[in-house]
Amino acid sequence: MSMELQQALEDAVSFTNTAPTLDTMPRRTLADKGIAGPTGAHVIEEIHTPFNFAFVTITTGSTAFQNIVGVTAAELPDRMNAAQRALELAGLTVGDHILFTYPPLVNLFTKEMLESYGVAWSFLPTSSRDALLLSLLKERPRMVIGESTFLRLALEESGRLGLAPHLPKQVIFLAAGTPLDPELAPTVQKTVDGKAHDLYGCQEFGWLTLDGIPLRDDIILYKTDDSDHRDLLVGSLPTGDRFPVLDKGHSQNPQGKIITYARQRQGIEPEVTILASTAKSRDTVERTARTILRIKAKVIRVSPDLELNQPHTIIQITSGGPTPHSQILDTPEQTRMFDSMLEAQMAYQSGAKKDPTWIKSR
Repeated sequence: MSMELQQALEDAVSFTNTAPTLDTMPRRTLADKGIAGPTGAHVIEEIHTPFNFAFVTITTGSTAFQNIVGVTAAELPDRMNAAQRALELAGLTVGDHILFTYPPLVNLFTKEMLESYGVAWSFLPTSSRDALLLSLLKERPRMVIGESTFLRLALEESGRLGLAPHLPKQVIFLAAGTPLDPELAPTVQKTVDGKAHDLYGCQEFGWLTLDGIPLRDDIILYKTDDSDHRDLLVGSLPTGDRFPVLDKGHSQNPQGKIITYARQRQGIEPEVTILASTAKSRDTVERTARTILRIKAKVIRVSPDLELNQPHTIIQITSGGPTPHSQILDTPEQTRMFDSMLEAQMAYQSGAKKDPTWIKSR
């Protein structure tokens, strides 16, 4: 090869190439996501994230390995609306300050939602109870969000250290990530004359209930046996959790019937089968099912008799065991989570691969 040809090729790569270099690739940092705070459970590792994700996050790992979760743009409106409703029900107002004890919890709200709500937020300088007490003393937040036993122990420690009289008063504590510690609410009342709330959700679907009250209208309480327990589904997708549903109400709100602090993990999740879809091709529905398995860790089956080009989605929920139960979900509200994932899949399929070097065919 002549030096002139090599130089021309180098010039083409350096000056006229439209593909990005590493330095020019878009970057989404922890600060961009609003979660730039320390945790004792993670390392910071850069990854390539596909454009079809609004962002990636991780499960809390309360009963198994922490797992990567993908969140698509089509899911964001429902997630953000639920998070906004949670803050409204808890009594947060514009201009208030939230202290997060675990930065990834912001992903369940989203940075965009918190900004639009008009609140500021911050994180502990380090993952410790002493750091929580220091932040309460210095920042004097209106709301604190974190794991309930961690919050309770920190408040109890403030009494032993003689700091309780100096803490801000009437602080709102949102217990999230694990079942509500029954001693948190009286400890909050005694220590800061505040209110504790039980906020339940997961990284896969966002916030789902506050004090036993649903935050979304696509939440389904599915009966699998003759007990008071119900499997909780979101837009037809199982969460993996089941709860008692009782008329006596939640300990923090008698109007909330879902007793989230008495959570049970499902042994085998209900089987979800797509019977009919608005999609034009079976392949698109099957790809959506694979996408849900990959980024939400939920198994979705496609009926061999799938009906296409239908006005709306129809899904069958079936549970096994000695007394099998089955339920048909056939309204847009009941199937909205699956429909959002179908929308995301179709949007992904409508665009070509962004990287021109990723060519599988000759």
